[in-house]
Amino acid sequence: MISITSTELNYLVFRYLHESGFTHSAFAFGYEAGINKSTFDGNLVPPGALVTFVQKGIQYLELDANLSSTDADMDDDFSFLQPLDLITKDPYELQKIIKAKKENLQKDRLEENGKHNESNHEIERENVQEREKEKKGREKEQEQDKEKIEKDREREKGKDKEKPHQDHIDKEKCEDKVIMEHEENGIAGGPEPMDISTSSTSLPCEIPSSDVKILEGHTSEVFACAWSPSGSLLASGSGDSTARIWTIVDGPSISSVQDGPLNVAVLKHFKGRTNEKSKDVTTLDWNGDGTLLATGSYDGQARIWSKDGELRSTLNKHKGPIFSLKWNKKGDFLLSGSVDKSAIVWDIKTGEWRQQFEFHSAPTLDVDWRNNVSFATCSTDSMIHVCKVGENRPMKTFSGHQGEVNAIKWDPTGMLLASCSDDYTAKIWSMKQDKYLHDLKEHVKEIYTIRWSPTGQGTNNPNQQLLLASASFDSTIKLWDVELGRLISSFNGHRDPVYSVAFSPNGEYLASGSMDKCLHIWSVKEGKIVKTLTGNGGIFEVCWNKEGDKVAACFANNIVCVLDFRMVICDIYNGSHLFQISDVDGGFRSHSML
Repeated sequence: MISITSTELNYLVFRYLHESGFTHSAFAFGYEAGINKSTFDGNLVPPGALVTFVQKGIQYLELDANLSSTDADMDDDFSFLQPLDLITKDPYELQKIIKAKKENLQKDRLEENGKHNESNHEIERENVQEREKEKKGREKEQEQDKEKIEKDREREKGKDKEKPHQDHIDKEKCEDKVIMEHEENGIAGGPEPMDISTSSTSLPCEIPSSDVKILEGHTSEVFACAWSPSGSLLASGSGDSTARIWTIVDGPSISSVQDGPLNVAVLKHFKGRTNEKSKDVTTLDWNGDGTLLATGSYDGQARIWSKDGELRSTLNKHKGPIFSLKWNKKGDFLLSGSVDKSAIVWDIKTGEWRQQFEFHSAPTLDVDWRNNVSFATCSTDSMIHVCKVGENRPMKTFSGHQGEVNAIKWDPTGMLLASCSDDYTAKIWSMKQDKYLHDLKEHVKEIYTIRWSPTGQGTNNPNQQLLLASASFDSTIKLWDVELGRLISSFNGHRDPVYSVAFSPNGEYLASGSMDKCLHIWSVKEGKIVKTLTGNGGIFEVCWNKEGDKVAACFANNIVCVLDFRMVICDIYNGSHLFQISDVDGGFRSHSML
């Protein structure tokens, strides 16, 4: 008899969670179930295997019950059952359920037939009475018609004289009726109080393939991507146990067809087998000058690579998957957060861990530096800790969320900390007080990530307002006024959970990626989609390069796309403005020439 082992079942559950977008749950379950220690070949398991397995089990239970001798009768029998009945009851109990339901159905039919016969007799009596009434009515109508004909003949001459005057009256009545209908519809005497522009609701323009570069090579979902702060290098991390560093050719546009071999460095996180799910690259980050790339993996190791793809060091102390890692601005420390509930600061010069912070009671989901020596961590335990290198206790602890805290980000000045949670809220905290400064409550599902705009004090755009963007599983992105703690606008163009948002370097545009396979570029000022790119897989992350002329997105169907934003912005203004594009403060800005 065929049987399934607990290891195989655990892997099917892990894959189901992973494929359904429950990334954190998948990693946590995989770690606790020891998936990384399994010799199970994941490449043999097709997508949707767990659901297929359950469906096959239900089909077997149907056959096992064998409720009738013919296929047609069996189909009728099973129409009385629910899937839960097949899973929770044995064949004998199923037969009893169907027998009882059949008897009740037959009883109902007999009662219905009796009522139907009585109803037929009543209808027949009513029909006879109706026919008698109709006969008398016709006789009466004939008498009335004779009288009407005689009267019409007497009036004929008089009506011919009155007809021109009557036509004039009818015309006036008709005009009054038209005016009345227009007034009822709100279009009399000018436009409606609120003039709705149809152009604002028109579909956004699809980005042409000539403006998109498709990077192929990964053999599994691509979870993360990040541009180097210097040069034209793009890093991506995938479930295929590799990261890749792509060299994106500069030029006026990016062709979708590559001339010659693709310039890419493959950063392998495995030794031997290429199907090691324990080596999934979950996160990555460039240092400040773009010379080193750090990657975090499901195996609990952080790795540091040169920009050419050479492995410089392997940082090994975590006992679970790494969900987040960040360089400090100076570049001498690397910070990592793990499922093992801890955060570790690594000394890059020595290649050793400097300090481990174990203050959370559950997996650490995100980390972010406040300055070169202090940072914040958040966890599924709903807590946020602000720590400092060399200190044995947190400098500050923020409690207020009622669910997992998915992401944290310091504002450009390091004075305010934003957080988002499964409790449907985002919050803004200040180091000057223990309670949150603002509680942002407009989302109706979990908030997956947040981003500060590159505007306001401490940025290259100091004269623009500082904003916070939040992206949620409710398929919306919301922009917040962080000074007043109020909603400015809600971007409602996606149909599925939004996993990533990123502001352009000049703060004028916002890119968003969703499980609906769409990359949208929004005008921050107008709150409208100006361009959209539709792919063939969900989008896990989007990012802008430092110059603001390219946008990258990584997809669940194993590819990375690079969008030439110079071509996109030309399309946005084409036909309506004469314009020029100039590089201002690290981001392209359009200027009307009219």
